[in-house]
Amino acid sequence: MTTQLGPTPSQTVGPFLSLGLTWQTGADVVPHATPGEILIGGTVRDGAGEIVVDAMIETWQADPDGRFDHPDDPRGAVEPSVPGFRGFGRAATDAQGRWEIRTVKPGPLPAEDGATEAPHLTVSVFARGLLDRVVTRIYFPDEAGANAADPLLASVPAVRRDTLLAVPDGPGRLRFDIRLQGDGETVFFQC
Repeated sequence: MTTQLGPTPSQTVGPFLSLGLTWQTGADVVPHATPGEILIGGTVRDGAGEIVVDAMIETWQADPDGRFDHPDDPRGAVEPSVPGFRGFGRAATDAQGRWEIRTVKPGPLPAEDGATEAPHLTVSVFARGLLDRVVTRIYFPDEAGANAADPLLASVPAVRRDTLLAVPDGPGRLRFDIRLQGDGETVFFQC
């Protein structure tokens, strides 16, 4: 007689993130000293405004030409135009809730109906207390025209769009803080 087992119950994402999902060079989407490199980072805070010290930020992006070296790119996979570019990064938060990745600015992407998506990074946040990852985007502050025409960003209420925009934080640096709930909550999207 075979016993049928039910589905495993949902579990929150646990503190095992630092044991199983991070890797030593995960925060480097491009090698150090890549021309045009930028550092993007910030803090992760919970609904009470407290820092989250055991979160993981995962980013996915196109290269500066707006292309992916991936079979899901409808235009076909291509080698990245930047040597060493991998398009994917992972950074754990530290004891102060800070995270940071080294990357280059992506190019715009084609969208449905002939529209164009503004340069952006897709970001997944994993943390204790979440049943599943939450997904957001980071848009660039120097892309006002492209941001205004981006179909997804345009669908966000104007009063909340600033939660999706990185802000300058010194030469070659952008800041993008993530608020999981509460006042100033980052806009998250269904995937």
